[in-house]
Amino acid sequence: MEILYPKIIIFFQIVFIDIVMAADNAIIIGLIASSFAKTDRNKIILLGVFGAFIFRVIFAAITVQLLQFPILKIIGGTLLIWIIIKLIKDLELIDSLKTTKQQTPTKPKKPPSFTSAVYSVIIADVTLSFDNVLGVAAAAKNEIGLLIFGLLLSVLLVGTVATYFANYIKGHKWVGVLGLVVILIVAVQLILGGTNEIYPNVLPEFLIKII
Repeated sequence: MEILYPKIIIFFQIVFIDIVMAADNAIIIGLIASSFAKTDRNKIILLGVFGAFIFRVIFAAITVQLLQFPILKIIGGTLLIWIIIKLIKDLELIDSLKTTKQQTPTKPKKPPSFTSAVYSVIIADVTLSFDNVLGVAAAAKNEIGLLIFGLLLSVLLVGTVATYFANYIKGHKWVGVLGLVVILIVAVQLILGGTNEIYPNVLPEFLIKII
């Protein structure tokens, strides 16, 4: 029982970490996929889940080495902000939030590019898989079985939540806005976290607390 007790604690820590961190990955995949018809939407989600799995396995194998490069967090956060800007355009969130008394005919907008969406999903997978693996690996404490469990659980959560989110956002644009805010918070935390590791005494105390 004494041997199992620490593993039980680690198990629940990993589950909690996955729920929190995999949600970010799922939200951004769902947002990207929601701009497409159902067939393409499912393909994008499938590619996103596959990418999430592959990159989590890769990062799990080289976690120690990656910890030595905080600049990767800054780059990842910056890429997420680029994705946010692109999603605002693809989802037409600004237009949907504008209220006008009379609808004027407008030229049909060019549909989002499937290839561009795949690139965005891959970037999101790389960036968010990195943080997810770091959290799970730290909690697993060299327990390989629990580490593998954590990686598989995170991928399952990404696929499930992304599918639901992509379908739900079609008729609820405000959810898309909320999702973008969540992704922005993650991006800012990554950038500030990397900056604080490179320049420990530069950031104000209140910013360090939100990292």
